[in-house]
Amino acid sequence: MNNGIKVLIIDDDESILDALTEMLELEGFQVNTFNQASKALLSLDKSSPVIILSDVKMPKMDGFSFLSRIQALDEAIPVLLMSGHGDIPMALDAIKCGAYDFIEKPLQPSHLMSQLERAVEKRWLVLENRKLKEDLAQQTDLDTFIIGESAAMKSIRQHVLTLAKANIDTIIYGDTGCGKDVVARALHQYSNRHKARFIAINCGGISESLIESELFGHEAGSFTGANKRHIGKIEAANGGTLFLDEIETMPMHVQIKLLRVLQDRTIERVGSTTPIAVELTVIAASKADLEQLGEEGKFRKDLFYRLNVASLIIPPLKDRPEDILPLFHHYARKAAEHYNRPLPTLTQDYLNYLLQHPWPGNVRELKNAVDRFVIGITESSLTMLKQEPDSNGSYEERMEQFERKIIEEGLRHSDGQINQAAELLDLSRKTLYRKMKKYQLDKQNFKITE
Repeated sequence: MNNGIKVLIIDDDESILDALTEMLELEGFQVNTFNQASKALLSLDKSSPVIILSDVKMPKMDGFSFLSRIQALDEAIPVLLMSGHGDIPMALDAIKCGAYDFIEKPLQPSHLMSQLERAVEKRWLVLENRKLKEDLAQQTDLDTFIIGESAAMKSIRQHVLTLAKANIDTIIYGDTGCGKDVVARALHQYSNRHKARFIAINCGGISESLIESELFGHEAGSFTGANKRHIGKIEAANGGTLFLDEIETMPMHVQIKLLRVLQDRTIERVGSTTPIAVELTVIAASKADLEQLGEEGKFRKDLFYRLNVASLIIPPLKDRPEDILPLFHHYARKAAEHYNRPLPTLTQDYLNYLLQHPWPGNVRELKNAVDRFVIGITESSLTMLKQEPDSNGSYEERMEQFERKIIEEGLRHSDGQINQAAELLDLSRKTLYRKMKKYQLDKQNFKITE
């Protein structure tokens, strides 16, 4: 037992206290003993990391009175009552009064250990959930913007405040899905440009033929299809912040034009020679090391040096496990509100899954998992698997039935919205369409009708 939860043993018989202490410590429990219930009460408060094993028959304050006092202090503290005078009515009364369990003397070691282990696990979960909720309630505005308790995220929050006040161009490094866009928005939100626009563009999501026009804008008639003047992203961000995601994918000829913008703080629309002054902060994000790409001739060194006034590195989620539960609780509350569903209880099995999963998709993958958890897809999946072990049909047929139900559940909870359903199920739109066709599912059947 290494989670810090102690077993408080209360009994007026010193020999029993000594015997139980020896037995439990050999099993790895941390133990404190009291020969009076009143003394034990003085050592407790609502946040005490304890479970209680108490005798019923004691002078001054018996086990039931003690249980009542504990219930008033914190009804989530597991209390196991024990008695050599117990009978079925007493046991029923104990459970009715809120006892975690009632154990008769002489104690059966295997049963006692099993119940204590379960009680310790329950108390740890309660305290962990409380701590997370308290931490979230006490967070500053930036703490709720950039969530995490790891040293890396605490350092990033400190740097964000410093960089935001300075309004300097910055590069954010990190794997896909780790939250580079969130940090970029924080840099804007906490700067003196926060009242102006935050304009984001994914350089990797725009074709090479269109990216120049998207960034710099164009005049009417400057190329085929340019029927009217178009204001580019850089000009639209004037006075605010421009966020260039996946900048490592930006074509070389566009990098040259961007360098001029950073040097001169002016742009020229495609098809024009008139310079337009712009005042903005540029934040770039990259999965790759831009300095290394510069050495390899795959990214302009001069652009890297111009952008690299400051840089931030966001580690992958697998390297900061302390952030998993705070992020989980944050996104779970938002998902419960979004889907108008109660917040499910975090079970030990699911907690173990959260902490042991490597999260290759980082925070984005965790957010999708949270959505599925809140709407019940995870639990319903496990339930269906347990309920259908003997279903008729081959293994492949049963798996297809299972897959169809999962897809139906995702479509139902997204009201037939394909983009939302695909994100919820962690599938691409193409894959979702293919599976819907396979199972003859029509999105119209899942839309809410007034």
